Amino acid sequence: MRKPDALILFLLLVAVVPAASQPGGAIEGVVTLAGSGKAMHNAKILVPQLGRTAETDQQGRYRVDSLPPGDYDVIARAPALGDERKRVHIADGETVIADFALKLAAVREAITVTASGREQTSLETFESSISLESTELTTRSAPSLGEVLEGQAGIAKRSYGAGNTRPVIRGFDGDCVLIMQDSLPTGTISSQSADNAEPIDVTTMDRVEILRGPATLLYGSNAIGGVVNAISRHDFIHSEPHPGLTGFLTGAGGTANAQAGGSGGFDYGFGKWLIWASGGAQRTGDYSTPVGTVLNSRTRTSSAEVGLGRYTSRRFWTVNYAYTNANYGIPVGTEAPQTAERTILTPKRNNLRFNAGLKNIRGFLDRFQLSAIYSDYQHKELNGGEVSTQLFNRQFVYRAVFDQKKRGRLSGTFGMSGMERRFRSVGEESLAPPTRQNTISAFAVEALHFENVRFQLGGRVERNAYDPAALKKRSFTGASMSAGFAVPLGTATTAVLNFTESHRAPALEELYFFGPHAGNLTFEIGNANLAMERNTGLDASLRRQSPHLRFEGNVFYYRISDFVYLAPTGRIREGFVEANYAQADTRYRGAEARLDMAVRPGLWLNLSIDSVSARLRQTNTPLPRIPPVRSRIGFDVRLNRFSVKPELVLAQPQNSVFVTETRTAGYAVANLNSTYTMAGAHSVQIFYFTLFNATDRLYRNHLSFIKNIAPEIGRGFRTGYTIRFF
Repeated sequence: MRKPDALILFLLLVAVVPAASQPGGAIEGVVTLAGSGKAMHNAKILVPQLGRTAETDQQGRYRVDSLPPGDYDVIARAPALGDERKRVHIADGETVIADFALKLAAVREAITVTASGREQTSLETFESSISLESTELTTRSAPSLGEVLEGQAGIAKRSYGAGNTRPVIRGFDGDCVLIMQDSLPTGTISSQSADNAEPIDVTTMDRVEILRGPATLLYGSNAIGGVVNAISRHDFIHSEPHPGLTGFLTGAGGTANAQAGGSGGFDYGFGKWLIWASGGAQRTGDYSTPVGTVLNSRTRTSSAEVGLGRYTSRRFWTVNYAYTNANYGIPVGTEAPQTAERTILTPKRNNLRFNAGLKNIRGFLDRFQLSAIYSDYQHKELNGGEVSTQLFNRQFVYRAVFDQKKRGRLSGTFGMSGMERRFRSVGEESLAPPTRQNTISAFAVEALHFENVRFQLGGRVERNAYDPAALKKRSFTGASMSAGFAVPLGTATTAVLNFTESHRAPALEELYFFGPHAGNLTFEIGNANLAMERNTGLDASLRRQSPHLRFEGNVFYYRISDFVYLAPTGRIREGFVEANYAQADTRYRGAEARLDMAVRPGLWLNLSIDSVSARLRQTNTPLPRIPPVRSRIGFDVRLNRFSVKPELVLAQPQNSVFVTETRTAGYAVANLNSTYTMAGAHSVQIFYFTLFNATDRLYRNHLSFIKNIAPEIGRGFRTGYTIRFF
């Protein structure tokens, strides 16, 4: 039997497993603010083994019902405060009391919904994940997504200037990294070109989650390197209203790039209804370096969103509209004359989204959600004030997900998704004909829970079809499968091993681009005869989470057949290096680790390191734009509400380069981050100050397409304030 047929049969078998009724118990209690004893409103409660959640009311009370008998962890958390975890045993029909008192802490548990579709901590997930919450994102305020996430273990940034950075995960870039907002693709074209940005303002997000390694099963074949998911609102996760008013306000400013910006938003719940609105704007000027100002590196971004939702105990629906607008320059370097021709990019995006679903379903299903989004993305390139190129990307994406109730040892998720995309380009860089792309897929992930080990099996079948005007049509069908097991090593440590076999269909630009592409500094030649990539991967992870220690270490090895990469030929064509989209067998291997350890009360040690090597297997030639070995050494000094974090960022020289690349020198950059936090029962306020590149070190990013003319930013500071009320 072929793999796609076998996987479809597996999905059908999952869907018809008979229901099994389980009587249950409950957990209830009160969450207070340590020291004052005040009740915490809208504190979050999580039972990670089941992905069950609850929120506290005005009196700080919560209750989680219908829990099968067994042993569970219960985690309480609130913005900027530390988590508290308790272990409870629930008998059939029993109600267990678990009260919590939350306080400020240096380390919080990383909680992700992206990995499995339900909230889990790093000890429960099979995938390697990073989660940055709203209070942490605010202090990282930057014009574009890659700059915000840079420095996380395993995450680097690709750039063509300050306004268009994009995350690179374990050395993978472009179509190998999937960027999403609220678990659906953003609808942009940042994967196609280095000068295109992701228009996500992280200061308006509830959290940003990153999955490192293959995440093809739930989200798509182009997530072979990893997933970044920006989550805008907490009700998206819980599908429940928040009684009363919650919201946020932020403001930030800085030197070295004349940064200024702010954002704000609110949710208001009344009865079964919830309304929300948010918006923000940021600007930066040309940034300065130790050798001068990088001309035409200024940025402007703005965004807004409004929405309405209705929630009952069994049903919910939401509808919202979002708009983003950006304006940023392509840097001409530090030595260009003031009269040099300057290119300005002006991307715009309009999104209309609808969610609907059922929860607390009788039978073997726990929850169903249907999500659909229509995205209209337009991108103009201006030279001398005149439009030289226009790109249009319109797509409709839908996703239906069924969450199963935990029945005995079995839990899981299955569903389907699809996309219809229409891409068109006009002008000087009209690299591809108008193209229609259709994608449809089915997926399932099932987990078996035993006392001393957990197993996860999953699969996905996906078909991609391309219909370009006047060129060869192509379609690709591939199956992806994974198997993993996790072994608890005590109550605070987990070891995880994952095996993945996945497929990726060639992207539109890899198949059909032809012509000079200033965004990648190449004359690109696509290949309409490309085959599917096939990746066999192995990931191993060791994780520990305790009140005084957080550690995660990962090693990975990927063997990719028919890997698609842009291969320069050495010839110059229309002023650019000619490059073909070629295929070859490759291997990626590497490791990343992070350690946060309490050295003594009020003093934490923070360490991280990551390394990746990627080469063509036949010739042992390094692949282009692979990040060097990087590390961070820092401390977190805490005194009551104050936190001061000095750190040293180190990067080794990148000497393993592709035949047309130049090496990049290593560097050491010193930073200082400090915060003052005032936490209350209904609000948290944070004042922050950041001194970056304190020694004014001249250094360059190996993943920057313009590293030779535009080094990284020099010494400066950033300061800001945020308040979140709940």
